[in-house]
Amino acid sequence: MKNLHNQRNITDEIASAFLGKKVSGSDTYNPDFLVAVPRDENRRQYGIKNTDLPFEGWDVWHCYEFSVLTENGVPVTRVLKLKYNCSNDYLIESKSLKLYLNSFNMTRLGKTVDECLKICKETIEKDLSEKLVTKVEASFLESDVERIEIFKNFKNLITFVDETKLEINNYKEAPEVLRVDDTHEIKEYYLTFDSLRSNCRVTHQPDFGDAFICYQSKKHIDEGSLVEYLTSFRSEYHFHEECCEMIFKRISDILDKEDELFVCALYTRRGGIDICPARWSKNCHILDVQYLLDLTKLARHGIKQ
Repeated sequence: MKNLHNQRNITDEIASAFLGKKVSGSDTYNPDFLVAVPRDENRRQYGIKNTDLPFEGWDVWHCYEFSVLTENGVPVTRVLKLKYNCSNDYLIESKSLKLYLNSFNMTRLGKTVDECLKICKETIEKDLSEKLVTKVEASFLESDVERIEIFKNFKNLITFVDETKLEINNYKEAPEVLRVDDTHEIKEYYLTFDSLRSNCRVTHQPDFGDAFICYQSKKHIDEGSLVEYLTSFRSEYHFHEECCEMIFKRISDILDKEDELFVCALYTRRGGIDICPARWSKNCHILDVQYLLDLTKLARHGIKQ
């Protein structure tokens, strides 16, 4: 209960800083808006140790409304792509990031567009890296950026089940509904769930996304039970990164230790920002996520992203 109490205190602290009041932002660059949230608040509840993570992975962010001015007042607007490794101790709270990025809107930097963007990139990387105590990489995407469709070979979970026979009543995270059987033969499964829904831990606003699950195992997870489990997030209050890690942990718990597992969640943008966490087992070779992590490309899937 102590861990949960501490989590609520920090959540309340973040909420009190930004919610329920007018936040005018800043007409000048202001890194003080940034708020870092300890990852272990949520990880401890599910038996995940920061010092011995059961996965590797990255958090990838797309900020679609970044804008700044050159020294002579010319507006420059780009999509900002960010990434940082999940092995660090903190994640960035999204509303604080939005307020921080908005503080560039009326700030004048650089004599040319290129010089302006270079200053912004270096400044953002420095501020976020210092706040998160890890290396944060950033890039600006031009309108002609290469768009890569990813996860083409994933099949919608609903196509594997008769939805009329599903009876779902649990909307709080329920790993006990997961069912698995042993096929005695190693197989690969590529599954997507396009109705992932959870709620922000700070604002309580709903978040929607597509979950992508790939695993290689002699065990087979009943697809109907997987639909039930992923649906059980609908009344949960967690950050995107936390949901992805919870899904990974619950599935890895019912698979064998040597099995390969990949979990990714591509969330739809809210407030001009989307968050795309990806986690995979340390022995995972069944999926290449290079395009999602490539800061020079826009890697998306489906109409919602």
